[in-house]
Amino acid sequence: MPRRMNEFTLIERLTHGVPTNAAVVVGPGDDCAVLDFGFADRWLLLKTDAVVEGIHYSEATPPERVGHKALARCLSDIAAMAGTPVAALVTLALPPHFDPGYLSDVYAGINALARRHAVAVVGGETTTNPDRTLISVCLVGTALKDKCPLRSAARPGDAVFVTGELGGSLAGRHLEFEPRLVEARWLVERFSIHAMIDLSDGLASDLRQVLEASRVGAELLASAIPISPAAKRAARGANSAKAPLTAALTEGEDFELLFTLPSRDAVPLADAWKQQHPALKLSCIGRITAEPGMNLRTREGLRPVTEHGYIHFEKSRSHHRAG
Repeated sequence: MPRRMNEFTLIERLTHGVPTNAAVVVGPGDDCAVLDFGFADRWLLLKTDAVVEGIHYSEATPPERVGHKALARCLSDIAAMAGTPVAALVTLALPPHFDPGYLSDVYAGINALARRHAVAVVGGETTTNPDRTLISVCLVGTALKDKCPLRSAARPGDAVFVTGELGGSLAGRHLEFEPRLVEARWLVERFSIHAMIDLSDGLASDLRQVLEASRVGAELLASAIPISPAAKRAARGANSAKAPLTAALTEGEDFELLFTLPSRDAVPLADAWKQQHPALKLSCIGRITAEPGMNLRTREGLRPVTEHGYIHFEKSRSHHRAG
């Protein structure tokens, strides 16, 4: 029997030895592919993502929210590169007895978000899928060559920041979140942002991707991690055994930004952020270390972070994220 693979081991296997050419600046392994098409100051960004009925949303989810999420996931990855989205292609894989009115409402959700961010929807594809709907979005954007933060650029001594609050997104926010495009571009215009990623699979998993790409470690402060009210409410539920901090580390679908920058800029950034983005929380949650690994400082002392976020195909994490 073939060895069972999770999402990351499968990607590693499939992308090993893939063809490349002179236009590729960054291939597999970051939030977007980065291409150099000869523009004086900009790179081209490419991103594709999919939402699947029963995995990323339920049959009862309002179709406008399904469309919103399908495009917003890709926009969040463009934000992680501090990019500007330009145009999208939408592929629909549909069961035999699909509802045209439902799909029109899905497109209404896509179009409303696209208009807010000046994204052109320029085409796509339709095909048959036996038992459920799948929506795949391919997005093209641009990023300034000297202001495009990569996962591989975190440095020892950097401060680690996150926007917003984490955990509890599956209570509904994962269907209506706003990609942090404006905030990401504001950050790179004013500060030397080293590494950045959007939090889709959970803080514990996504920060690990930055650490592995940058070949560094991190120390997080448990009391500084911003936990959402929804995660705290869920933890108080009669049937919940999950602590709010665990939810913030593992649940995913937050679609906030995690980034690093020189520690000397941490206080100036926090002050400037309060003036520019008073409605959105910004938290310094730790620092990058030269030693590999991820550790969490709690009241009891320092411990390794053993928690992981959502991983597709992993048997122990077979729960879906529909809502």
